[in-house]
Amino acid sequence: MSDGTTGPGSRRIFIDKQSPKAFHALVQASEAVRTTAAEADLDRTTVELINLRVSQLNGCAFCLDLHTRKALRAGESPQRLAVLPAWRDTEVFTPAERAALQLAEATNDPADTVAQTDAYATARQVLTDDQISAVIWVAITIGAFNRVSILSRHPVRPHATDQP
Repeated sequence: MSDGTTGPGSRRIFIDKQSPKAFHALVQASEAVRTTAAEADLDRTTVELINLRVSQLNGCAFCLDLHTRKALRAGESPQRLAVLPAWRDTEVFTPAERAALQLAEATNDPADTVAQTDAYATARQVLTDDQISAVIWVAITIGAFNRVSILSRHPVRPHATDQP
């Protein structure tokens, strides 16, 4: 049984490079979502927490690497990044961030209607309609980028600053 990494047909194409017009459309959508989030007063660190949490759930190493660096540049703390997979078990996230993370997780699993109902109820208590919409769009967009990177097997290489 093959793990898909060797043999005929194992070479993956970078679909972003193979179909640049389609990828450019996704990038443009992402830029519109970033604007939507800013206009809804959804701060940059919350957006990056959503990007990271959805990427964790989807197992996208490339997006985890990229958005960890973006979160740190936006002022996110290493502690909060470290405990993000267990955000429910900490006291380091605000009620609005917790609502955004819960809603992002529910968006990432559209078949779980119970989680969606619970997430919406929580979000309604602390987020505006514009923020709820922005959170969902951020989660949808990063999910699309996750799939591009996972299916293309975009590599994650050490950064120059990470070298011994």
